Amino acid sequence: MIKKLLFLFVLTAIFLAVIPQLTKPSSTLKAVFRLTEQPAVIVKGTQGSALTINISFGEKEVEELLENLSQPYPLLFIDSDWASRFPHITEQIKQRSLPVALLGTEGQQYESNPGLLSKQLQTFEELFNTRPLWFRTTDEEFPLALLQELSEAEINALGSTIQWSGGTLPKASKGEIIVVPYTLNEHVATADVKRLLASRTFQSVEDLLFRTTVKTKKIPQ
Repeated sequence: MIKKLLFLFVLTAIFLAVIPQLTKPSSTLKAVFRLTEQPAVIVKGTQGSALTINISFGEKEVEELLENLSQPYPLLFIDSDWASRFPHITEQIKQRSLPVALLGTEGQQYESNPGLLSKQLQTFEELFNTRPLWFRTTDEEFPLALLQELSEAEINALGSTIQWSGGTLPKASKGEIIVVPYTLNEHVATADVKRLLASRTFQSVEDLLFRTTVKTKKIPQ
């Protein structure tokens, strides 16, 4: 009888310890968010390479790009207005579980239009059924008010170390975050993206930052 009671006691203790861990929300967002104590733009780690792609224009070009991506996938910064115009591509991205983030507009626009970020976030969440963990403006300018709004929304501001539009491959550097554009004015040919992918071993932004000390760009107060 005593052995049975002890067994039940141990079983209950294990149950009470495990259940809260199973039922609480995923810690992924919280683990990445607040990599810096103050609002700042993450621009580099200290080891490895991560590829990000800004997508705000194109259809066939983007479809060709996506078809040629393989794991580890680059982080796709998606303009929500663009995604609204091409729901079939958005669906492809979701079906393949490609990592996505929110691509905004120029930084100055968030000063003149305080509700802009909220609107873009709402559209993004409706399209992808998830809240973005990362955000980037097209010019990588982040006014302090925007950074504070991102902080309140628990979204990280991610800049880049290298902006590459094709041509000579950039020299590899530890902790680099490379951005490739697919915009109205420029996009990189799929063949060039393949050259870049073959030039070094890429990893996810999370792996680049979780295992390292993050380098940030200070924001004037």
